[in-house]
Amino acid sequence: MKRDAPATHRNREPILEVLRRWLPEPARVLEVASGTGQHAIFFSGAMPHIDWQPTDHDPASLESTASWVSEEGNSNVRAPVLLDASSPTWSDEMRAELDSVDAIFNANMIHISPWAVAEGLFTGAGDLLGSGGLLFLYGPFKVGGEHTSPSNVLFNESLRERDPLWGVRDLERVDEIAAAAGLLRIESNELPANNKLLVFRRG
Repeated sequence: MKRDAPATHRNREPILEVLRRWLPEPARVLEVASGTGQHAIFFSGAMPHIDWQPTDHDPASLESTASWVSEEGNSNVRAPVLLDASSPTWSDEMRAELDSVDAIFNANMIHISPWAVAEGLFTGAGDLLGSGGLLFLYGPFKVGGEHTSPSNVLFNESLRERDPLWGVRDLERVDEIAAAAGLLRIESNELPANNKLLVFRRG
């Protein structure tokens, strides 16, 4: 069943501006955790030179994305495939699925999953991306151990109540696991609702 996430209507244009600045033409983009599939449809429609591969670990999300893909008919977005970012073999699985990947896009995942998923995302990205490959990471972050807004404090509390392993992540800790995987943060963009879009590059 096709789903609609209202937040995507708010953040998709600012995210698109950043993607357009950084993505080469043409480019193959792997989206980790596509959720409803609306980002995949919007970005592939706005950038026809991009080959977009959506993925998710949740069957309901895969179904929603497939519905959007079928309805919109964008020729440059592929059928969604199953991917578990916490799996140590996900990069091998995607390498078998795709000849090459120029960039990875991930939105709103690492704060609603255990920290092992964030570690798996960067480890797999470091393995899959070639030199100069890009990773775009969107979501809320703490900076210097502090939340950037009162709303993020409340949001973090609500996440912890749902699952104690969830929560808004420290930007500096994210940078550490990125560096361990061979990825360096080269840009941080302030986006609506106290979110950031981080850009990492593979060395």
